[in-house]
Parts: sequence; structure tokens; C-alpha cells
Amino acid sequence: MSDVLPLGPDELLSTTRSVRKRLDLTRDVPLDVVRDALEVALQAPSGSNQQGWHWLVVTDPDKRKAIGEYYRESYTAYRNGPTYPTNRSTGDTERDVVQSRVADSATYLAERMGEVPVLVIGALQASAELPASNQAGLWGSLLPAAWSLQLALRARGLGSAWTTLHLKYEKEISQLLGVPDDVRQGVLLPVAYYTGDTFKPAKRAPLDTVLHVDGW
Repeated sequence: MSDVLPLGPDELLSTTRSVRKRLDLTRDVPLDVVRDALEVALQAPSGSNQQGWHWLVVTDPDKRKAIGEYYRESYTAYRNGPTYPTNRSTGDTERDVVQSRVADSATYLAERMGEVPVLVIGALQASAELPASNQAGLWGSLLPAAWSLQLALRARGLGSAWTTLHLKYEKEISQLLGVPDDVRQGVLLPVAYYTGDTFKPAKRAPLDTVLHVDGW
């Protein structure tokens, strides 16, 4: 069992941040540590307790490089599009500054995704063609486990970042990794030890701006 940091539940939940620039690209990540974190993630809930998730842990340098290239191409298209955070103003100067920093770190990661020591892809057993209707129940059987994995990694001194831009090339990446047609990818987590340990809660809008009791 890998060492676990002495973090209380609230501290762990509020300081598990997306780590991009502070991922240590030079330090190897033991597979046993990732396995320990995945054992925790498997305790997450899933619809009807089906546990239909699958986890692809990619350490092979050539495969990481290939996935990183797909991710970079998808990110470049996103960065040049109208929905990119710095391509539109929120009207809030302070928030725009934060979004600019986020965009800068996202670009940094996109340029180095293939260099991250471990890439973890969370996937789910599903039909080859996803339903056009509400998919909350489907992905709700994977995403809690992926977040649990991020928390478990953080508790073991590892950083990660929630990313999905690779899904533009899901078929190509599935072919690269030999993924069956009835398994669909849902998230890509770059995983590495992080540099420094100054994580703190992020600034969020006040709860009362999003809270609705007994109705909207």
C-alpha cells in the first residue's frame, strides 16, 4: 500500500485541483501507486451497481506520445474556436484574469500531454452508438469513479487534470490501444507527481447565487 497524505475529507475535497504546469514530467510514477488509487476509485457508485467501468493505464512512451499528439490537435482547434475562455469576455475583470491563467496552463499541458508519465483513460461498457437522449445515467456510472481516482491520487502526492478533448479522436485512440467497439471513453487523466504543495480552495461564486431550495 502506498503512503497516503494526512488530509482530512474536507481538505482533500477542496484542494484537489487540476494540475497542469506543476506536473513533474521527469519523475517516474510506480504502477503500484496508480493501482492503489484505482482500488479506491472502484468503491464509487454506479448505476444498478453494474460497475461497467474500465481503466486504461498508459505508460508506453510511444503510445503516450501518440495520444498526446491527438490531444494537441484537438486542443488547437478548441483554442481557436469561439468557446475558448480567452476568446470571449465574461464581463468580470477578475474572472477574466483567472480564465487567462487557466487557458495558459491548459496550453502548457496540451503541448506536453505525451510527456506525462502516466495517462489514465476511464471508459465504460456501452453500445457502439450512444443514445441521443439524456446520457446522465450512463456517464453517471463512470464519472464518480474518475473523480474518486483523482482524490485518491492527490492523497498519494500525485496530480491530475480532468480532460476530454481527446474524445475528438476516440476511435483512433481506441484502435491504438485495442479497445473493443462496445467500450466508450469518458475522461483522460494525465497523472504525475506534482511540484510544490500549496494547493488551496479555489475562488467560487457564492453558494446563494446557485442555491435553490424547494424550487427555482
